[in-house]
Amino acid sequence: MNVNRSGAITDVAGIEVGHTTDRTHGSGCTVVLCGDGAVGGVDVRGSAPGTRETDLLRPTNHVSEVHAVVLSGGSAFGLDSASGVVRYLAERDIGYRAGAVTVPIVPAAILFDIGIAKHGVHPQADDGYAACLNASDGVIEEGSVGAGTGATVAKTQGLDRAIKGGIGTASVDLGNGITVGAIMAVNAVGGVYDPDTGDLVAGPRDDHDAMDDPMEVLLSGNDAATPPPFGSNTTIGVVATNATLTKEEANKLASIAHDGLALAVRPAHTMRDGDTMFAVATGTEPGKADMLRLGAAVVVCVARAIVRGIRCATGLEGIPSIRELASTA
Repeated sequence: MNVNRSGAITDVAGIEVGHTTDRTHGSGCTVVLCGDGAVGGVDVRGSAPGTRETDLLRPTNHVSEVHAVVLSGGSAFGLDSASGVVRYLAERDIGYRAGAVTVPIVPAAILFDIGIAKHGVHPQADDGYAACLNASDGVIEEGSVGAGTGATVAKTQGLDRAIKGGIGTASVDLGNGITVGAIMAVNAVGGVYDPDTGDLVAGPRDDHDAMDDPMEVLLSGNDAATPPPFGSNTTIGVVATNATLTKEEANKLASIAHDGLALAVRPAHTMRDGDTMFAVATGTEPGKADMLRLGAAVVVCVARAIVRGIRCATGLEGIPSIRELASTA
């Protein structure tokens, strides 16, 4: 397994990614375009999710293909950005064929970034459309852009001690033409750890801007553990491969992707998060997929994409990034 530390989900044939970013209002959206369609799956583990078209991706339901996936800020308001992606695809006659009608299938998930900057403006349909126009299969901007614009992490002691979150990506070359990639928008209650080293990457700040271990804070029973309200967080993402998968296998990869999330985000899948993972398989490489190796690659990609999202972030509205904290240490 060749892990490309500077790789991206766009290393997967057939995948393009685009962002729209509004730093003034502290939000944005990210679209993952899947060419003429990819087999899709989903797994929702958080207890406060905001999603669209996830029921369609269940293995027992009819439609197998998706044409894009949207990750957005703005809480429930941000789901509207998927409508712009539908419009973009429909104009290009990309979608599910239902007789004479073409219906783009665009699942979406949102994170809660409201109140980080100015209130009242959230990603809308035009933002989703613009993200499609910005999409490419090349280098992806990471950090505080797109769905990661207003993201924050390490909120076990409240937002005023948080670290800036963001969006990150990673890829793995499995050889024999098979590639796996992930893109993650990280807005968790929990802190972020680097599974490769075991190091704490982002934890709640103390009075001297040093970082505490979020798990120790929670387990101590200390009154300082005052996380933000229910539903105001969430880590969301997409894993992709060019392997040929069934709908059941795509759903299994989405499930396995949460292992990578839990390795990097601690605690994960809390009552205050809506953690959601999508999986898409473009199928440009035929033949039976090795699900054991694909699953291992997905775990690595998700964890490393999360860490990259935090390391590439920039501060916003007084919430510092780890790069800024390091520069003042």
